[in-house]
Amino acid sequence: MTAPHVPVLLDEVIEALAPRQGDVIIDATFGAGGYTRAILDRGATVHAFDRDPDAIAAGEKWPETREQPPRLILHQRRFSEMVEAMAEAGVDRVDAIAMDIGVSSMQLDQAERGFAFSSNGPLDMTMSRAGPNAADFVNEAAEKDIADVLYQYGEERQSRRVARAIVAARPLTTTGELAEVVRKALGHRPGDKKDPATRSFQAIRIHVNAELEQLEQGLRGAEQLLGEGGRLAVVSFHSLEDRIVKKFLRDAANANPRASRHLPDAPSLSPALFEKVSKAIRPSQAEIDRNPRARSSTLRAATRTSAPARKDVA
Repeated sequence: MTAPHVPVLLDEVIEALAPRQGDVIIDATFGAGGYTRAILDRGATVHAFDRDPDAIAAGEKWPETREQPPRLILHQRRFSEMVEAMAEAGVDRVDAIAMDIGVSSMQLDQAERGFAFSSNGPLDMTMSRAGPNAADFVNEAAEKDIADVLYQYGEERQSRRVARAIVAARPLTTTGELAEVVRKALGHRPGDKKDPATRSFQAIRIHVNAELEQLEQGLRGAEQLLGEGGRLAVVSFHSLEDRIVKKFLRDAANANPRASRHLPDAPSLSPALFEKVSKAIRPSQAEIDRNPRARSSTLRAATRTSAPARKDVA
């Protein structure tokens, strides 16, 4: 089966995961299944997670779900719940975990999902198609709370101005309406290189789906599930995500920088949980030319040591 969208940094992710015949690997963000397809083709078994029912429904058509035993096991759950889900499946250790953080191409391309302002659609943005959505937030939240979200998750420097404009324009029901309000608040000029609504849409989407909290919990879950030598590969798409991944791996590898190069290394209080932590890996220009959505992607990878997971990790 061919995935309808090309996953970013595919070769680099597969190299980091090093899937082998018989391995059990988690694809924490199944989406259109690009990473899963490449892993299955190398003989591994995949437990694939996605809270989006559309992604799960598409995955159920894959022949590997019907093998005996199945080599593709689908979980319609948040990847932050993978420890519990794998325990229910009778699996306590896996060989590798892949995470591709953020919104999927499928979600962006479907106007009815309300993630993008490039085409008008209902103001939804929920990855699970359930729960409070973007319309609920922009129409019901206090102005200060909207400003805080725009600043924290969208790094929007004029967050207060945008929040004030959103509140004044309520009720808002479509992506087009919200985008126009943001553009007017920020003085958008046709032909500008970047649409000023981008930051606000990113911020609201991250807030509605609790994406950064999910990432932090997913990384802690990976620490618990990966056995010795297990490989972790995380692809992020903006600095907020990458900062979380970088800090997690740096802390887990006991690789925090010294306060001064003139001071001796402080003794580590605990053994390193990850080793072979990669530097940031970014797409080649050739890949960006083929797939412009790869432009902002960053891969970080690491290998699990034999040290037991931290007891406070849940």
